[in-house]
Amino acid sequence: MRIITGKYKGRHFDIPRSFKARPTTDFAKENIFNVLTQYVDLDEATALDLFSGTGSISLELLSRGCQQVISVEMDRDHHRFICDCLKKLTGNGKEQTVPCIPIRADVFRFIKSCHQQFDFIFADPPYALKELATIPDLILEKGLLKEGGIFVFEHGKDHDFSAHPHFVEHRSYGSVNFSIFTSTEKADA
Repeated sequence: MRIITGKYKGRHFDIPRSFKARPTTDFAKENIFNVLTQYVDLDEATALDLFSGTGSISLELLSRGCQQVISVEMDRDHHRFICDCLKKLTGNGKEQTVPCIPIRADVFRFIKSCHQQFDFIFADPPYALKELATIPDLILEKGLLKEGGIFVFEHGKDHDFSAHPHFVEHRSYGSVNFSIFTSTEKADA
């Protein structure tokens, strides 16, 4: 896993083979971040990374200048891996000084109890998750996005969110699909 661009560009992190997480491919990650430049300025943004897995997106957000990133992952080993990666960013395993808060929690419980708003939210749930289709509504109804905020939802090809009132566009890179939402409803919705 590598960081594509920004302050930590080119940094590599070896993912243990035992991990169940499916990190967003470098190709898909690079392309979706290129698309996002037209929607959101990540420099000084507050961001939320749900279903963080390996922490690839959180690390990319930090590298691109986010003021704060909250990374939510339930799996104990994945959470520990994210914490270790954050320590490596500071060098010599020093105490974490990067603006990231790794939280080990169930994403659905976190969403229900979160009172903070974000400029940018990224969610990459397991594609087979039975509640997957409900996630955009949960995030948008809870008001987790600031006015003008952007939510990127990674999902499999079997889901189509284009009729959603907050949907902006869909991008596909191989088997990786992204639906982009905004905090404001479409005018024709």
